[in-house]
Amino acid sequence: MIAHDIIIRPIITEKSMAGALNKVYTFEVAKTANKIEIAKACEEVFKVKVEKVNTLQVRGKFRRQGRNNGGYTRSWKKAVIKLTEDSKPIEFFEGMM
Repeated sequence: MIAHDIIIRPIITEKSMAGALNKVYTFEVAKTANKIEIAKACEEVFKVKVEKVNTLQVRGKFRRQGRNNGGYTRSWKKAVIKLTEDSKPIEFFEGMM
């Protein structure tokens, strides 16, 4: 897999923005990627040093529209990435604050 195939998009929420102050960033990643691949992809794309990666599976939520029985939103994988102290911050998140 290519690094851009592993990291799909950043997660922009109040909680993730609060973590960005401590060099902790949240991304949606490919479901098949493991922690080592995620760390290497993040280092390659953003030119930073990754200290730790935590991952979790986000299950799809039940949603209804109108009178039909409804369905589920898609499930996806989330990665919380912590950078080392000497690493520079990710510039994409710096513009959001």
